[in-house]
Amino acid sequence: MDGKPDTTRLFLALWPDPALRHQLEERRDAWTWPRAASPVHPDKLHVTLHFLGALPSERLPEFLAGFAVPFTPFELVLDRAALWHNGIAVLEPSAPPPELPALHQRLSGALAALGLAPETRAYRPHVTLARRASGAVAPQAGAPVLWQAGGYALVESKNGVYTVLRHYA
Repeated sequence: MDGKPDTTRLFLALWPDPALRHQLEERRDAWTWPRAASPVHPDKLHVTLHFLGALPSERLPEFLAGFAVPFTPFELVLDRAALWHNGIAVLEPSAPPPELPALHQRLSGALAALGLAPETRAYRPHVTLARRASGAVAPQAGAPVLWQAGGYALVESKNGVYTVLRHYA
């Protein structure tokens, strides 16, 4: 044993159902990608609420319980395709519903209660469609993706595979 504690890479996210995932994949595929672009695999399309990073695996039961916060269902309208300055192609809402930043804030409180530090940068809800996408061409305005958010998830990232550990509704 190398003495390093066992860790689990975690994040909290809005996690799409298969039909919504298919819509997100169609929106991703409507872009014109440069050769160097790395489109996100359909199984990884989501809206991150909080990236937690590598946390002690022994605390996982505590995290599973501690991330349960009050949740109000809402509709997220993803209606803006954008290419951010760092080559990240995204689908984002032009007007996030008030329930989304409220959920983000409640989860920030849960993080603090667990002794974890929430990110300090402003929250920008989005679905990442591709990385290294400088020069990509977004599609002409299409129908927005309407996401009926009925809950959120705690997700593990291990060896490039995302696994939902718990859904919260």
